[in-house]
Amino acid sequence: MKTIKYTLAVTVVLSLMIALLAFQGLKTDDEPKQKKASTDYTIVQKWEMPKYLREISGIAWLPDGKMACVQDEEGEIFIYDLESNKILQNIHFADSGDYEGIAVHDDTAYVMRSDGKIFEVARFRESGKAKTISYKTEFSSKNNMETLAISRDGSYLISAPKDRDKVDEFKGLYKIDLESRLVDAVPTVSINMEDDAFEDYLEKKVYKTFSPSDAAVHPLTGEYYVLEGIDPKLVILEKDGTIKKVIELDEDDFAQPEGITFSQDGTLFISNEASKKNKANILEVKLN
Repeated sequence: MKTIKYTLAVTVVLSLMIALLAFQGLKTDDEPKQKKASTDYTIVQKWEMPKYLREISGIAWLPDGKMACVQDEEGEIFIYDLESNKILQNIHFADSGDYEGIAVHDDTAYVMRSDGKIFEVARFRESGKAKTISYKTEFSSKNNMETLAISRDGSYLISAPKDRDKVDEFKGLYKIDLESRLVDAVPTVSINMEDDAFEDYLEKKVYKTFSPSDAAVHPLTGEYYVLEGIDPKLVILEKDGTIKKVIELDEDDFAQPEGITFSQDGTLFISNEASKKNKANILEVKLN
């Protein structure tokens, strides 16, 4: 009888221990995981944007240290002063629309609309003298164009589809000649959605693996820096298109990264649209 009672007691104790361990395991799974601090980059400085730039979607560095910005609702270019934290000027160039990217060469600004139409704004900083012409490219709303960058020599623009390209397994960076305003049929580089660098991000619909929101060319190295806002990350490409590095961006700092640009000395800036928790901002970022 004592043996039976002892066995029963041991069984009860073991059952309780197993139940307790299982409960702790469930509790651990329910608790939010602690994010590992990124060692790939450091945020050097942050500028919070005024309400007019809540939907900031593209930025371009200007030689005098100002920033040209567009947002995805109004056909206006905003000149933002990083020193005074103020908008100094806004330039109307078109009716309201989904404007996503901006690039600047000399005194001309180029703005990309998501349907592939480019707005060329000459003398854009001269009050009352800005002149806009627009032209279609071979891209359409199906491609959902957000990317616009200028080449190092200033002879062509660079753009990439956010959604579908001609082939789902690749996203190309395409040259748009500034004189002819024609898009090269073959991309200058192609990003392979099935590259080993994207192993952790591969989607069932392969074209969704990487969705470029903007790009910039490093002024010193010529490397391509391609940004994604959906699953925040920065992809660095060699000049031949080889993926050099994929950097995950913490969503606490990069709620929706939509714009990227470099100063002449290679200082990197990334802009974020506003989120429920954070105001829109421009970040100076140092890669470690």
